[in-house]
Amino acid sequence: MSHVSAEATSGQQLQGITFTSFVNSRTGAQRLAAWRADFPPHTAGEPHTMSEDEVLHVLEGTLDVEVADCRFVAGEGDAILVPAGARFVIGNGTDDAASAWVVTLVGMTATMERDGRRFVPPWAQ
Repeated sequence: MSHVSAEATSGQQLQGITFTSFVNSRTGAQRLAAWRADFPPHTAGEPHTMSEDEVLHVLEGTLDVEVADCRFVAGEGDAILVPAGARFVIGNGTDDAASAWVVTLVGMTATMERDGRRFVPPWAQ
């Protein structure tokens, strides 16, 4: 499917964040997955690692980010590279909503730091 209209997308919530899937194996992608992540105000991030590299492009607002030992605030227009296996935390500590466009490889999984649980995000499969 070369065109994925907004009406054809599916959204899921996790830890207050809405993940709206646009591109993955269900929409015909063989290698890439892409989605929009919407962060309401005061959304705390949960530390985790991912099995594949991930790139986020901030569409609006600002996001508090930790990648490995690096902490920063990413604003509208900024890109964030999260290497596979790096500790990653992202949240929105502001009073305004924020969103990002996210791309990774189909099949990416995450491991949650808190309990070591492996998570298979449906939007990245």
